[in-house]
Amino acid sequence: MPELPEVENARQVLLGALDREITAIDDNDDWVCRPHPPGEIAKALVGGKLTVAHRRGKTMWCETENRDGTEGPTLGVHLGMGGRLIVTDSAGERTGGGPERPDRQPRKAEWDRFTMNFADGGQLRLFDKRRLGRVRLEPNLDGLGPDAEDISAADFRTRIARSRTAVKARLLDQSVLAGVGNLLADETLWQAKLSPAAKADELTRTELDRLHRSLERSLRSAMEKGGVHTGTIIEHRHVDGHCPRCGAQMRHGTVGGRSTWWCSREQV
Repeated sequence: MPELPEVENARQVLLGALDREITAIDDNDDWVCRPHPPGEIAKALVGGKLTVAHRRGKTMWCETENRDGTEGPTLGVHLGMGGRLIVTDSAGERTGGGPERPDRQPRKAEWDRFTMNFADGGQLRLFDKRRLGRVRLEPNLDGLGPDAEDISAADFRTRIARSRTAVKARLLDQSVLAGVGNLLADETLWQAKLSPAAKADELTRTELDRLHRSLERSLRSAMEKGGVHTGTIIEHRHVDGHCPRCGAQMRHGTVGGRSTWWCSREQV
């Protein structure tokens, strides 16, 4: 699943779709647009505009404005496993989000699961080969904790330590902290030299503060370099992998129901 850095990159792409009159919407994929039947999203948004793009953790949504200037419904967009947002200008050229990755497969028209046309000739498209993304009106945000990028050290300590479950499971719980996924959790715990299986309520204040600083550092690096896959430990998460810091063998197991890798010497 995309994690906070990837979703923030998608939000930056979405900024290019703001304040442009919507003339048509293809919302006929009733799986990606569930629970809305074909045409319902179009009826709610055509003639209006997207006005503000928000993100909390891995969740992204837009405020909208109706054609008469009144407030419209919010539009939620979820990328799924491999979805991407593509925004084009009036000349049909892709805008925002950095350069295309060279390993991208050619796009097929049928993989554009949701398309929004603008009066200037440009488009917003959700490209999703695996059809695991989601577009819906009025997404429910009530279950999300604070954004991992913005949480204070004090709030982080309180939220993480409020359970006897493994610290990795706490990091992955989106109601505790929104935005951390499996790769970012492994990177952050490795940076902090903490066992992913350590009981959250047994961590000291010093350890929790170190974990918070490591999360900040890991997030900042991932956003600067293009995603969580660029983390220091990520390429070493495999059989026969070794810790790039101390050289010890990497260990593998399941923590919090997720595949987990850690340093056999420093994360015990």
